[in-house]
Amino acid sequence: MTDLHVTSSDISRNNREGGNGNNIEVGGEKPAPILIGGPPPGAATVEARDACAWFGDRLVLEGVNLSMTSGEVTALIGPSGCGKSTFLRLINRMHELMPGSAMAGDILLNDEDIYDAAVRAQVIRTRIGMVFQKPNPFPAMSVRQNVLAGLKLTKIRCSDQDALVEQSLQRAGLWREVRERLDSPGGALSGGQQQRLCIARSLAVAPNVLLMDEPCSALDPASTLRVEDTINELRNEVTVVVVTHNMQQAQRVSDRCAFFLAAENEPGRLVEQGPTTTMFTAPADPRTADYVAGKFG
Repeated sequence: MTDLHVTSSDISRNNREGGNGNNIEVGGEKPAPILIGGPPPGAATVEARDACAWFGDRLVLEGVNLSMTSGEVTALIGPSGCGKSTFLRLINRMHELMPGSAMAGDILLNDEDIYDAAVRAQVIRTRIGMVFQKPNPFPAMSVRQNVLAGLKLTKIRCSDQDALVEQSLQRAGLWREVRERLDSPGGALSGGQQQRLCIARSLAVAPNVLLMDEPCSALDPASTLRVEDTINELRNEVTVVVVTHNMQQAQRVSDRCAFFLAAENEPGRLVEQGPTTTMFTAPADPRTADYVAGKFG
């Protein structure tokens, strides 16, 4: 198997020169795998305009206006129950799968309305991947089959599946640990390895955006560090939106932060957004200052 390692600089250079990010020669070796029928190449900007969400008659999220810039990491922070995870589910159209759910407002992916009647939800979920709080590899599938599972579900074809498995595991920071265990069950990996396998599975279809809902909450410090390293390495290739309750983690991995808050018996709302450094050192709203200082939440 070819020792294929595509860096973010390789992909960025290829995009500037008119390539698609999936056909890059590394060190004179054979090109990286080419995906056919997948998302358009490159990171994408996501913008919410007056986004609202309901569960039945209960309004749980109200009036969110937030832009998540292409190629950056945006951290969503705030106490439990303020709508952060619901907002993530709005972004990749998983909210509509909940019985009795509804939404209003607009979610735009590179200025295109993802809720337009002509847009299929499956297409959006391919372009906007999701990594959940609890690792969810397919336990009966091998590591290799887990990585390739998204291609089968979405009918995306690949020029070299072996190279794609390696590339995806490299990008998720897992290749060196599992390269001799590709035929072993994904469920046999450690918790941290399973989470990175889920990241690799999402990356295999070359999404434009990757959503991460508290991806490190169930991991030990060493595994958390590895996932954070992966987020930092992905920032120039994929737009990352991560929900975290760990303020130190938000500072380490994000370019921008958005602070959500819900008053008692009120829907969650976006209180403040801005560059991460500003949000932690000179926030405009005193509630933000209190939260990042650990005074509540």
